[in-house]
Amino acid sequence: MIGLIDSGICNLTSVIRAFEMVGAPVTAATRPEQLEAATAIVLPGVGAFGDGMDGLVKRGFVEPLRRAVAGGTPLLGICLGMQLLLEESEEHGRHAGLGLLPGRVVRLVADQPGFRVPNIGWCDVTPTRAGTLFPDASAVAAYYFVHSYHVQTSPDHVAAEIYFSGRKVAVALESGSVCGVQFHPEKSQDVGIDLLARWVDKLRVSGRLDMTEGALL
Repeated sequence: MIGLIDSGICNLTSVIRAFEMVGAPVTAATRPEQLEAATAIVLPGVGAFGDGMDGLVKRGFVEPLRRAVAGGTPLLGICLGMQLLLEESEEHGRHAGLGLLPGRVVRLVADQPGFRVPNIGWCDVTPTRAGTLFPDASAVAAYYFVHSYHVQTSPDHVAAEIYFSGRKVAVALESGSVCGVQFHPEKSQDVGIDLLARWVDKLRVSGRLDMTEGALL
């Protein structure tokens, strides 16, 4: 079963529907003890970094998330959920993150014509290497974005990039059992559903997900 973290800062309906489309059993978790039965975790989120961390702290998810990842439980962060995986953010002051991956979150810079912040809309995503999220490193596809900040981390953790205002910007991360995407796969039509299906299939093949389980919503 996949545990879908509800930190109070995200409408989970579209994310739940996306996982239903790939036949994955999910449960929306509002309390950390609900993650005990989860063999994989999804951390979605929208809005400001500080609010996102406050939601996780208030609902008691921070240490359970860290323990789960330390124990090898697969984790997928979506949009703000990916940013929260890092050590800190400069959004509206300095805020500590989960520290599951090294690096920080900084503001996008739009200093060339045709670019603006926030970055809203479809952008071509270029994989940097083959992996779970992007098994074909040559397959460029457009995904839907809504963000004003982006992650800076070691190239070893970067799975895909976009070109924004003349710069390469990391938009997908993959390191061990931890994955993250800055875009919204649940709003990216077929390519987004396909990406979630690849992540779910990896869970199934590894024996971490029984696709015959009922969804507990």
